[in-house]
Amino acid sequence: MPKQKTKKTILKRIKITSKGKILRRHQLGAGHLKRHKSKGALESQKKTMEYFKGESKRFKNIIGD
Repeated sequence: MPKQKTKKTILKRIKITSKGKILRRHQLGAGHLKRHKSKGALESQKKTMEYFKGESKRFKNIIGD
């Protein structure tokens, strides 16, 4: 039986920590029309965030982890 290929597009968009958590960046579109966004909204775009439990479980299945 052949091996399952990993989805490379997902691996490019997430980071897996040593403990197995899956982190992501915010997707508000911080590079577009910045002058209308507040400073707080722009600062929150720089932070990474952990996926919810169900989403991370689904990503682990897709990745093959």
